[in-house]
Amino acid sequence: MDIAPAIRLRDLKKTYVVSERESGLRAALASLIHRRKTEVRAVDGITFDLAPGEIVGFLGPNGAGKTTTLKMLSGLLHPTSGEVSVLSYVPWKRDRAFLRQITLVMGQRNQLVWDIPAADSFELNRAIYRIPPADYRSTLDELIALLELEPLLAKPVRNLSLGERMKCEIAAALLHRPGVVFLDEPTIGLDVTMQRRIRTFIAEYNRRTGATVLLTSHYMADVEALCKRVIVIHHGKLLFDGELADLVQRFTAHKTIVVQLKDCAADLRAYGEVVSCEDGRLTLRVPKAETARVTEQILAELPVIDLTVEDPPIEEVIEHVFARGAA
Repeated sequence: MDIAPAIRLRDLKKTYVVSERESGLRAALASLIHRRKTEVRAVDGITFDLAPGEIVGFLGPNGAGKTTTLKMLSGLLHPTSGEVSVLSYVPWKRDRAFLRQITLVMGQRNQLVWDIPAADSFELNRAIYRIPPADYRSTLDELIALLELEPLLAKPVRNLSLGERMKCEIAAALLHRPGVVFLDEPTIGLDVTMQRRIRTFIAEYNRRTGATVLLTSHYMADVEALCKRVIVIHHGKLLFDGELADLVQRFTAHKTIVVQLKDCAADLRAYGEVVSCEDGRLTLRVPKAETARVTEQILAELPVIDLTVEDPPIEEVIEHVFARGAA
Protein backbone atom coordinates (compact mmCIF):
# COMPACT_ATOMS: atom_id res chain seq x y z
CA MET A 1 0.00 0.00 0.00
CA ASP A 2 1.42 3.35 -1.08
CA ILE A 3 1.81 6.01 1.62
CA ALA A 4 0.39 9.41 0.65
CA PRO A 5 2.99 12.20 0.56
CA ALA A 6 2.92 14.67 3.44
CA ILE A 7 3.49 17.52 0.95
CA ARG A 8 2.55 17.43 -2.72
CA LEU A 9 3.13 20.19 -5.31
CA ARG A 10 2.14 20.06 -8.97
CA ASP A 11 3.17 22.84 -11.38
CA LEU A 12 2.98 25.46 -8.61
CA LYS A 13 3.21 29.07 -9.83
CA LYS A 14 3.06 32.48 -8.19
CA THR A 15 3.16 35.64 -10.31
CA TYR A 16 3.18 39.20 -9.00
CA VAL A 17 2.22 42.28 -11.01
CA VAL A 18 4.68 45.09 -10.21
CA SER A 19 4.37 48.76 -11.16
CA GLU A 20 7.43 50.40 -12.75
CA ARG A 21 8.42 53.97 -13.55
CA GLU A 22 11.58 55.92 -14.15
CA SER A 23 12.86 58.43 -11.62
CA GLY A 24 12.05 62.13 -11.87
CA LEU A 25 9.05 64.46 -11.66
CA ARG A 26 7.97 63.99 -15.27
CA ALA A 27 7.88 60.21 -14.92
CA ALA A 28 5.96 60.53 -11.65
CA LEU A 29 3.29 62.71 -13.31
CA ALA A 30 3.07 60.42 -16.34
CA SER A 31 2.56 57.39 -14.06
CA LEU A 32 -0.62 59.01 -12.70
CA ILE A 33 -2.18 58.65 -16.16
CA HIS A 34 -0.53 55.52 -17.47
CA ARG A 35 1.21 53.15 -15.08
CA ARG A 36 3.58 50.64 -16.62
CA LYS A 37 3.37 47.16 -15.13
CA THR A 38 5.38 44.01 -15.44
CA GLU A 39 4.91 40.44 -14.27
CA VAL A 40 7.41 38.83 -11.90
CA ARG A 41 7.31 35.04 -11.69
CA ALA A 42 8.38 34.32 -8.13
CA VAL A 43 7.59 30.59 -8.48
CA ASP A 44 7.45 29.11 -11.96
CA GLY A 45 6.06 25.60 -12.21
CA ILE A 46 7.54 23.68 -9.27
CA THR A 47 6.63 20.01 -8.79
CA PHE A 48 7.80 17.71 -5.97
CA ASP A 49 6.60 15.40 -3.15
CA LEU A 50 7.80 15.03 0.43
CA ALA A 51 7.23 11.77 2.24
CA PRO A 52 6.11 11.71 5.89
CA GLY A 53 9.09 12.10 8.21
CA GLU A 54 11.53 13.47 5.62
CA ILE A 55 13.89 16.37 6.34
CA VAL A 56 14.52 18.08 3.00
CA GLY A 57 16.76 21.05 2.26
CA PHE A 58 15.13 23.72 0.07
CA LEU A 59 17.95 25.73 -1.48
CA GLY A 60 18.33 28.73 -3.75
CA PRO A 61 19.86 32.20 -3.86
CA ASN A 62 18.04 35.28 -2.57
CA GLY A 63 14.97 35.88 -4.71
CA ALA A 64 14.79 32.28 -5.95
CA GLY A 65 11.24 31.80 -4.60
CA LYS A 66 11.92 29.76 -1.47
CA THR A 67 10.04 31.91 1.04
CA THR A 68 7.17 32.47 -1.41
CA THR A 69 6.84 28.70 -1.76
CA LEU A 70 6.84 28.19 2.02
CA LYS A 71 4.15 30.86 2.41
CA MET A 72 1.95 29.07 -0.14
CA LEU A 73 2.53 25.73 1.57
CA SER A 74 1.54 27.22 4.93
CA GLY A 75 -1.53 28.98 3.54
CA LEU A 76 -0.29 32.58 3.82
CA LEU A 77 -0.35 33.09 0.04
CA HIS A 78 -2.69 31.87 -2.69
CA PRO A 79 -0.85 30.54 -5.78
CA THR A 80 -1.53 31.91 -9.24
CA SER A 81 -1.97 28.33 -10.51
CA GLY A 82 -1.06 24.76 -9.69
CA GLU A 83 -1.99 22.22 -7.05
CA VAL A 84 -0.80 21.94 -3.45
CA SER A 85 -1.64 19.40 -0.78
CA VAL A 86 -0.21 19.42 2.75
CA LEU A 87 -1.38 16.52 4.92
CA SER A 88 -4.23 16.15 2.40
CA TYR A 89 -5.40 19.75 3.01
CA VAL A 90 -5.42 22.68 0.58
CA PRO A 91 -3.33 25.21 2.55
CA TRP A 92 -5.00 28.50 1.51
CA LYS A 93 -8.40 27.23 2.66
CA ARG A 94 -6.95 27.65 6.18
CA ASP A 95 -8.93 24.81 7.78
CA ARG A 96 -8.51 24.77 11.56
CA ALA A 97 -7.52 21.12 11.44
CA PHE A 98 -4.78 22.00 8.95
CA LEU A 99 -3.44 24.94 10.98
CA ARG A 100 -3.20 22.75 14.07
CA GLN A 101 -0.84 20.37 12.23
CA ILE A 102 1.68 22.74 10.64
CA THR A 103 4.04 25.48 11.73
CA LEU A 104 6.23 28.05 9.98
CA VAL A 105 9.37 29.37 11.68
CA MET A 106 11.03 32.35 10.01
CA GLY A 107 14.42 33.35 11.36
CA GLN A 108 13.78 37.08 10.87
CA ARG A 109 10.20 37.20 12.19
CA ASN A 110 8.90 37.33 15.77
CA GLN A 111 5.88 35.55 17.15
CA LEU A 112 6.73 36.03 20.82
CA VAL A 113 5.31 39.08 22.62
CA TRP A 114 8.21 41.47 23.13
CA ASP A 115 7.45 42.83 26.61
CA ILE A 116 6.37 39.70 28.49
CA PRO A 117 8.30 36.61 29.59
CA ALA A 118 8.66 33.78 27.09
CA ALA A 119 6.65 31.50 29.40
CA ASP A 120 3.63 33.81 29.04
CA SER A 121 3.89 33.69 25.24
CA PHE A 122 3.96 29.90 25.48
CA GLU A 123 0.79 30.01 27.59
CA LEU A 124 -0.84 32.26 24.98
CA ASN A 125 -0.04 29.72 22.27
CA ARG A 126 -1.50 26.98 24.44
CA ALA A 127 -4.79 28.91 24.56
CA ILE A 128 -4.76 29.66 20.81
CA TYR A 129 -4.25 26.02 19.87
CA ARG A 130 -6.48 24.77 22.72
CA ILE A 131 -3.84 22.34 23.89
CA PRO A 132 -5.01 20.23 26.86
CA PRO A 133 -3.05 21.24 30.01
CA ALA A 134 -1.51 17.80 30.48
CA ASP A 135 -0.33 17.62 26.86
CA TYR A 136 0.97 21.18 27.04
CA ARG A 137 2.97 20.52 30.20
CA SER A 138 4.44 17.32 28.79
CA THR A 139 5.45 18.94 25.47
CA LEU A 140 6.80 22.06 27.16
CA ASP A 141 8.93 20.01 29.57
CA GLU A 142 10.35 18.08 26.62
CA LEU A 143 11.16 21.28 24.70
CA ILE A 144 12.70 22.90 27.77
CA ALA A 145 15.02 19.91 28.18
CA LEU A 146 15.96 19.65 24.50
CA LEU A 147 16.57 23.39 24.02
CA GLU A 148 17.88 24.17 27.54
CA LEU A 149 15.23 26.85 28.09
CA GLU A 150 14.84 26.78 31.88
CA PRO A 151 16.93 29.94 32.57
CA LEU A 152 15.08 31.89 29.85
CA LEU A 153 11.42 31.34 30.71
CA ALA A 154 11.02 34.20 33.18
CA LYS A 155 12.90 36.81 31.12
CA PRO A 156 11.04 39.34 28.97
CA VAL A 157 11.65 38.49 25.32
CA ARG A 158 13.28 41.88 24.70
CA ASN A 159 16.05 40.92 27.16
CA LEU A 160 16.99 37.70 25.37
CA SER A 161 19.95 37.42 23.03
CA LEU A 162 19.28 36.52 19.40
CA GLY A 163 20.20 32.89 19.98
CA GLU A 164 18.08 32.65 23.15
CA ARG A 165 15.12 34.26 21.41
CA MET A 166 15.43 31.89 18.44
CA LYS A 167 15.31 28.88 20.76
CA CYS A 168 12.16 30.26 22.39
CA GLU A 169 10.63 31.02 18.97
CA ILE A 170 11.16 27.43 17.89
CA ALA A 171 9.72 26.08 21.14
CA ALA A 172 6.61 28.28 20.79
CA ALA A 173 6.10 27.05 17.22
CA LEU A 174 6.25 23.39 18.28
CA LEU A 175 4.07 23.40 21.38
CA HIS A 176 1.12 21.97 19.42
CA ARG A 177 3.38 19.17 18.07
CA PRO A 178 2.88 19.87 14.34
CA GLY A 179 3.30 17.08 11.84
CA VAL A 180 4.79 19.41 9.20
CA VAL A 181 7.44 22.01 10.04
CA PHE A 182 8.53 24.75 7.62
CA LEU A 183 11.83 26.32 8.67
CA ASP A 184 12.92 29.48 6.84
CA GLU A 185 16.50 30.35 7.83
CA PRO A 186 16.12 29.22 11.48
CA THR A 187 19.82 29.74 12.28
CA ILE A 188 20.36 33.06 10.49
CA GLY A 189 22.59 35.43 12.47
CA LEU A 190 23.40 32.87 15.16
CA ASP A 191 26.91 31.99 16.27
CA VAL A 192 28.39 28.61 15.37
CA THR A 193 27.64 27.05 18.75
CA MET A 194 23.99 28.08 18.70
CA GLN A 195 23.62 26.92 15.09
CA ARG A 196 24.86 23.50 16.15
CA ARG A 197 22.40 23.34 19.05
CA ILE A 198 19.47 24.26 16.80
CA ARG A 199 20.49 21.63 14.25
CA THR A 200 20.78 18.97 16.95
CA PHE A 201 17.35 19.89 18.24
CA ILE A 202 15.70 19.74 14.79
CA ALA A 203 17.16 16.28 14.17
CA GLU A 204 15.99 15.05 17.58
CA TYR A 205 12.50 16.53 17.15
CA ASN A 206 12.18 14.77 13.80
CA ARG A 207 13.35 11.49 15.33
CA ARG A 208 10.94 11.69 18.27
CA THR A 209 7.82 12.91 16.45
CA GLY A 210 8.26 11.78 12.84
CA ALA A 211 7.49 15.31 11.65
CA THR A 212 8.13 16.25 8.03
CA VAL A 213 10.59 19.17 7.80
CA LEU A 214 11.24 21.50 4.86
CA LEU A 215 14.30 23.62 5.62
CA THR A 216 15.71 26.66 3.85
CA SER A 217 19.14 27.88 4.92
CA HIS A 218 22.14 29.74 3.55
CA TYR A 219 24.34 27.84 6.01
CA MET A 220 25.39 24.68 4.21
CA ALA A 221 26.39 23.14 7.54
CA ASP A 222 22.64 23.04 8.37
CA VAL A 223 21.89 21.20 5.14
CA GLU A 224 24.78 18.74 5.42
CA ALA A 225 23.92 17.89 9.03
CA LEU A 226 20.17 17.42 8.56
CA CYS A 227 19.25 16.68 4.94
CA LYS A 228 19.91 13.61 2.82
CA ARG A 229 17.73 15.09 0.09
CA VAL A 230 17.84 18.62 -1.33
CA ILE A 231 15.63 20.58 -3.71
CA VAL A 232 17.34 23.46 -5.54
CA ILE A 233 15.43 26.28 -7.23
CA HIS A 234 16.59 29.37 -9.12
CA HIS A 235 14.45 32.16 -10.60
CA GLY A 236 11.41 30.20 -9.45
CA LYS A 237 12.31 27.06 -11.42
CA LEU A 238 13.35 23.69 -10.04
CA LEU A 239 16.97 22.85 -10.92
CA PHE A 240 17.61 19.71 -8.86
CA ASP A 241 15.70 17.28 -6.67
CA GLY A 242 17.60 14.36 -5.21
CA GLU A 243 20.13 13.18 -2.66
CA LEU A 244 22.79 15.64 -1.54
CA ALA A 245 25.52 13.14 -2.47
CA ASP A 246 24.10 12.91 -6.01
CA LEU A 247 24.14 16.71 -6.28
CA VAL A 248 27.86 16.72 -5.52
CA GLN A 249 28.53 13.96 -8.05
CA ARG A 250 26.43 15.55 -10.77
CA PHE A 251 27.56 19.16 -10.56
CA THR A 252 31.27 18.85 -9.85
CA ALA A 253 33.95 17.75 -12.27
CA HIS A 254 36.85 17.66 -9.82
CA LYS A 255 37.97 16.45 -6.41
CA THR A 256 40.25 17.99 -3.82
CA ILE A 257 43.44 16.22 -2.71
CA VAL A 258 44.90 17.42 0.58
CA VAL A 259 48.47 16.31 1.26
CA GLN A 260 50.64 16.89 4.32
CA LEU A 261 54.27 17.15 3.18
CA LYS A 262 57.56 17.77 4.92
CA ASP A 263 57.80 20.99 2.89
CA CYS A 264 56.35 22.69 -0.19
CA ALA A 265 59.63 23.58 -1.84
CA ALA A 266 59.11 21.58 -5.08
CA ASP A 267 57.14 22.76 -8.13
CA LEU A 268 53.80 21.00 -7.60
CA ARG A 269 51.84 22.25 -10.61
CA ALA A 270 52.45 19.02 -12.51
CA TYR A 271 50.07 17.21 -10.15
CA GLY A 272 47.08 19.51 -10.65
CA GLU A 273 45.79 22.97 -9.85
CA VAL A 274 47.52 24.15 -6.68
CA VAL A 275 44.91 25.79 -4.46
CA SER A 276 47.30 26.41 -1.57
CA CYS A 277 50.51 25.16 -0.04
CA GLU A 278 51.33 26.47 3.43
CA ASP A 279 53.30 24.92 6.28
CA GLY A 280 53.65 21.71 4.29
CA ARG A 281 49.88 21.37 3.71
CA LEU A 282 49.20 21.06 -0.03
CA THR A 283 45.69 21.40 -1.48
CA LEU A 284 45.18 20.36 -5.11
CA ARG A 285 42.15 20.46 -7.39
CA VAL A 286 42.18 17.64 -9.95
CA PRO A 287 39.67 16.24 -12.47
CA LYS A 288 37.64 13.32 -11.12
CA ALA A 289 38.93 10.95 -13.79
CA GLU A 290 42.52 11.79 -12.85
CA THR A 291 42.16 11.43 -9.07
CA ALA A 292 43.44 7.86 -8.76
CA ARG A 293 46.42 8.44 -11.08
CA VAL A 294 47.44 11.71 -9.40
CA THR A 295 47.11 10.20 -5.93
CA GLU A 296 49.33 7.27 -6.90
CA GLN A 297 51.89 9.65 -8.44
CA ILE A 298 51.98 11.88 -5.35
CA LEU A 299 52.51 8.91 -3.03
CA ALA A 300 55.31 7.62 -5.23
CA GLU A 301 57.16 10.89 -5.81
CA LEU A 302 56.63 13.17 -2.80
CA PRO A 303 57.56 12.87 0.91
CA VAL A 304 53.95 12.36 2.04
CA ILE A 305 53.06 12.37 5.73
CA ASP A 306 49.29 12.18 5.19
CA LEU A 307 46.85 12.32 2.25
CA THR A 308 43.07 12.64 1.91
CA VAL A 309 40.78 12.87 -1.10
CA GLU A 310 37.67 15.02 -0.63
CA ASP A 311 34.67 16.21 -2.55
CA PRO A 312 34.58 20.00 -2.97
CA PRO A 313 32.81 22.01 -0.24
CA ILE A 314 29.04 21.93 -0.60
CA GLU A 315 28.99 25.74 -0.85
CA GLU A 316 31.09 25.48 -4.01
CA VAL A 317 28.75 22.84 -5.45
CA ILE A 318 25.66 24.96 -4.81
CA GLU A 319 27.29 28.02 -6.39
CA HIS A 320 28.02 25.91 -9.47
CA VAL A 321 24.38 24.79 -9.61
CA PHE A 322 23.18 28.39 -9.39
CA ALA A 323 25.61 29.46 -12.10
CA ARG A 324 24.31 26.76 -14.43
CA GLY A 325 20.73 27.71 -13.60
CA ALA A 326 21.40 31.35 -14.43
CA ALA A 327 23.00 30.33 -17.71
